Amino acid sequence: MRVAVVNWTSRRVGGIEEYVCMVIPALQRAGIDVAFWHELDAPADRAPVGQPDDVADFCAADMGAGKAIAALRAWNPDVLYVQGLRDLRAEAKLLQIAPAVFFLHTYVGTCISGSKTWTRPTAVPCARTFGWPCLVHFFPHGCGGNSPVTMWRLYQEQSARLRMLGRYQAILTHTDHMRREMTKHGLASQVLPFPVGAHARGVQRLEDGAWRLLFVGRMQFLKGGQVLIDAISEVIAAARRPMRVMLAGDGPDRAKWEARARAVERTTSNLTFEFTGWLSQDDVGALMNNSDLLVVPSVWPEPFGTVGPVAAQHGLPAAAFDVGGISEWLVEGVTGHLAPANPPAAAGLARAIVRCLEDPVHYTNLRHGAQEMAARFTMERHLPQLIAALQQVAAPAPDAV
Repeated sequence: MRVAVVNWTSRRVGGIEEYVCMVIPALQRAGIDVAFWHELDAPADRAPVGQPDDVADFCAADMGAGKAIAALRAWNPDVLYVQGLRDLRAEAKLLQIAPAVFFLHTYVGTCISGSKTWTRPTAVPCARTFGWPCLVHFFPHGCGGNSPVTMWRLYQEQSARLRMLGRYQAILTHTDHMRREMTKHGLASQVLPFPVGAHARGVQRLEDGAWRLLFVGRMQFLKGGQVLIDAISEVIAAARRPMRVMLAGDGPDRAKWEARARAVERTTSNLTFEFTGWLSQDDVGALMNNSDLLVVPSVWPEPFGTVGPVAAQHGLPAAAFDVGGISEWLVEGVTGHLAPANPPAAAGLARAIVRCLEDPVHYTNLRHGAQEMAARFTMERHLPQLIAALQQVAAPAPDAV
């Protein structure tokens, strides 16, 4: 079987690209011929996916879209395995080459903004089915800007993406939450155990009595960093012990978060915030090894929240809002604690953090529960089901026709 993995970028921008980085060599090891087709080799400040040398590589930005599509057609794949594309016209042409399987990582075609979140009067996850009534909510609920032109453009684009999903022979995803999202929109999908990669050594406690909290992710409003910062004063008041909060990542709201963190530091004793910027996977792993708790303060319904199972491989429990697919790996009282999400508020997040850490025996149990949960999210479990799904839709070999 010849499989063409398709994505918008060949750089390690986020969780999707980390998955691509793992799945291409895994498919090769299983004896499958693999090609990698992508629109861009950008942004330049991110590390490349780094596929094996013998993987055919087609970059639309370098070759021109038409030539890159023709080169993939000449490579003659049996099936396309698509992760996400920006150019709908290119996607339509690619789907003419071979049967295709789509992995649904995000809210493609099911939300005008793609965030599934109302931001006014406060941030709350949106459970609506995508359609023209969403236009009525766009401005009152802050779904994606204040421009009618932007609203209409986004609505048309997501409508086209939903139609495009109907052209795939199979849709795969990583949580029942996302499977239900597809069902609401009239599309069938299959949940596969999702693989995450880590170099786990387990939590290494420092003997200074401080609680060490960790945030990892893009620094933007929906990731909830400011909610986490506002929750820390309540955590310290309840715990009555020093607190160190590490925020790893970058994004448009970083300066705002840093300013708020410094203001909280000035009025709160025994508290230190540190902002690291983007880190390599190895450096993130080192942070996880030296933290006590992962905090996932996302106020939008995370489709999965890969960082949680990654941290769990390091024996790191989590506190998070009960949004999206997070509860499928954060089992209340087993791998961490969930905070109410309607609305997601600092006080609720603070209580979830304290419940994770205040009792040493309970915390130890959470660590064990996290590690046991993480064993579900491996390539060894993912790959056989993925290959079976690809084989089911792959074009038949000429001698089998």
